[in-house]
Amino acid sequence: MFKKNQICFGPGLVIPLLLLCLHWNQGAAQQLGPGIRKLRDVVIYKDARFFSSFPSVVRKPDGELLLAFRRAPDRRIFGEKRNLHVDPNSYLVTVRSRDGEDWSAEPELLYAHPFGGSQDPCLLVLRSGTLLCTSYGWAFVRPDGLAHLKEPYLQAGPAIFLGGYLLRSETGGASWELPVYPPAIPPEIHYNAYGERVPAYNRGALCEGRNGRIYWAVAASDTTGRTSVHLLTSDDEGRSWQYSAPVASDDTIGFNETSIYETPKGDLVAFLRTAGFDDQACIARSTDGGKTFGPWQSMGFRGHPLNALRLPDKRVLLTYGYRHQPFGIRARILNAECTDFDTAPEFILRQDGGNGDIGYTWPVLLDEKRVLVVYYFNEEDGTRYIAGTILEITGRP
Repeated sequence: MFKKNQICFGPGLVIPLLLLCLHWNQGAAQQLGPGIRKLRDVVIYKDARFFSSFPSVVRKPDGELLLAFRRAPDRRIFGEKRNLHVDPNSYLVTVRSRDGEDWSAEPELLYAHPFGGSQDPCLLVLRSGTLLCTSYGWAFVRPDGLAHLKEPYLQAGPAIFLGGYLLRSETGGASWELPVYPPAIPPEIHYNAYGERVPAYNRGALCEGRNGRIYWAVAASDTTGRTSVHLLTSDDEGRSWQYSAPVASDDTIGFNETSIYETPKGDLVAFLRTAGFDDQACIARSTDGGKTFGPWQSMGFRGHPLNALRLPDKRVLLTYGYRHQPFGIRARILNAECTDFDTAPEFILRQDGGNGDIGYTWPVLLDEKRVLVVYYFNEEDGTRYIAGTILEITGRP
């Protein structure tokens, strides 16, 4: 038997688990461009027993940073050849920090779905202090049960898609209410493992509008086999959801993991991940509060998924994973209304990733000048872990 806080990596090699969970700093400060400097990379959570991925992070009203991510066993410790992005033991967990560098070593359980593994926790802190966390799940159905499922259904290996759900906390994340299940949206054709139409789902940042309305860009699979993106809204802090409008669809291109952002003028901007479009990042805009969206546009660069953070001077830091060689994390700084996406210079935060299984960035302000960008990462196809890059943004060039 291993002693507490130890893990064995092979005969005669035992390493204290605590060493795997401490943050580390990498490299000296680096000027990325006029007005933006990379201060350091940090490891937020790393444990060779676990496949840790898909983080999101918020700063609560009391100043504490809360970071949620998906943690599942690294199946290679059982002798399996590889990991999948679905797992029956995939749980939502959190770690906490006061400064963005030193994080709690042992994650707290946020939610374990009773019928399957959960994915991609996406946090939002409301002006009231209430926390929201969206996710979605997969049920692992045995072969003799598949014949009884209502068709069509989405399957990934042995897993059947359950659809989305949302959790609420009014205690700063110390406890969470029972899940809220959003409605299935009109284009969705699939049924989940319970025989119900798949509840709306997506990976991406929600936003709270200046009117208090919450906006959530969700995905749907239609009869073409492609996904499209649509807008849901809530006027009661996420307790119920209503369908608003299509955001982006196409006859040949799929749209999925999307973050929604409200500009100072009040436009809603959707930053869209694509499928079948050479990983091009795309954008769609609503000028009427989400009632309609204009035609989607390519942003002219590769990257996915995307996430947007308003800086103190109202410019927008747009971050994304880069899943092509050299694998890494990249960013751009857009103007306040996000209209210069095709000319804003690109900054390389990291280019030392082991392969394309990285990214899913989420930025948060540490103070008036510093930003933490979190993501998951690996080197040389090793342990998937939660990392971050701290940037200093000093002003306009």
